[in-house]
Amino acid sequence: MRILVANVNTTASMTDAIAESARGVASPGTEIVGITPRFGADSCEGNFESYLAAIAVMDAVTSYPEPFDAVIQAGYGEHGREGLQELLDVPVVDITEAAASTAMYLGHKYSVVTTLDRTVPLIEDRLKLAGLDARCASVRASGLGVLELESDPERAVEAIVAQSREAVEIDHAEVICLGCGGMAELEARVTAATGVPIVDGVRAAVTIAEGLVRMGLSTSKVRTYATPREKKVTGWPFQL
Repeated sequence: MRILVANVNTTASMTDAIAESARGVASPGTEIVGITPRFGADSCEGNFESYLAAIAVMDAVTSYPEPFDAVIQAGYGEHGREGLQELLDVPVVDITEAAASTAMYLGHKYSVVTTLDRTVPLIEDRLKLAGLDARCASVRASGLGVLELESDPERAVEAIVAQSREAVEIDHAEVICLGCGGMAELEARVTAATGVPIVDGVRAAVTIAEGLVRMGLSTSKVRTYATPREKKVTGWPFQL
């Protein structure tokens, strides 16, 4: 089984970290391939960058030259999952939805701890669109930019832990979702500080994608995610 894990930004080191985290839970025989878009922003922290990333990820995935069995969109609260589902005949799993749906098996309410405050509405909208908002206690911002997760990891952990504690103590969350693909591998430290289950969306998405492939299931094509009609798409970046 080959699963493509698509970073939504152009920072290759973050793609590598995300893919390595995914490999940590992948089953024997599952090949994880991290892909980085050839254009876009070096971090996604707003609507413009998110919409740009949606096109960039579709371009990167449809340009991949080898067969694959599933795709993971590794951007928290980002746009584009629906477009991938129209274009592909294999399962597509978004880490925002994977984390939230997994969290609901583990506790009554969950909270998301993310990066900058400006990304909170994007995540809230994504959860609402997916029908996963009813059991979301809160979406909290750590105040750190995406790239600071790499450049200042100790400060990042402190900020994420602080918001996670408040989500548990004030918002009554029973599970914490790490709200950025770049937060992969932080589960143990946040769990130790809060005492609640911590869900990383990348790792949750891998297990969901593997399960869908093993069951022989993929996106329904009868209506909403039907293959795009044949037509001329003028200009950059790709042709249907």
